[in-house]
Amino acid sequence: MNLEPVVMPARKNIALVAHDNRKVEMLDWASWNRQILARHDLFATGTTGALLEAELSLPVTRFKSGPLGGDQQIGAAIADGRIDFVVFLWDPLEAHSHDVDVKALLRIAAVYNIPIACTRSSADFMITSQFMSAEYVRLVFAYDSVIGSPDDEMAR
Repeated sequence: MNLEPVVMPARKNIALVAHDNRKVEMLDWASWNRQILARHDLFATGTTGALLEAELSLPVTRFKSGPLGGDQQIGAAIADGRIDFVVFLWDPLEAHSHDVDVKALLRIAAVYNIPIACTRSSADFMITSQFMSAEYVRLVFAYDSVIGSPDDEMAR
């Protein structure tokens, strides 16, 4: 297996996403962890980002709403190396029109070995980890060496 090291800086780019039934929980969790979050750069899907910005008085870069492509935008940011960590409080008991986008976001986080917390307890464990405030080297499978990179295709 060919693994490549990817350095995550001490100041992380954190994506925060919450389904409607989990937004209050996200706001409560983010308020509780405001001091830690203030040391990082925050990103979120539309409504969640607006609520977090108002609650925390911290800047939040906002993507579109999840059902309008925000989940996919976060996935693209992960693939581009612009997101280091994700807290995604999703509602597993509710059907969503964009369930395929949710699954794609979870998959792309796994592909790029991005820490992703899907429950408040996992978010608590991860955000208080020693790795949140330090540089961390995560290992990512070198898919380009196996399937070729997009640049190789462009050259043909």
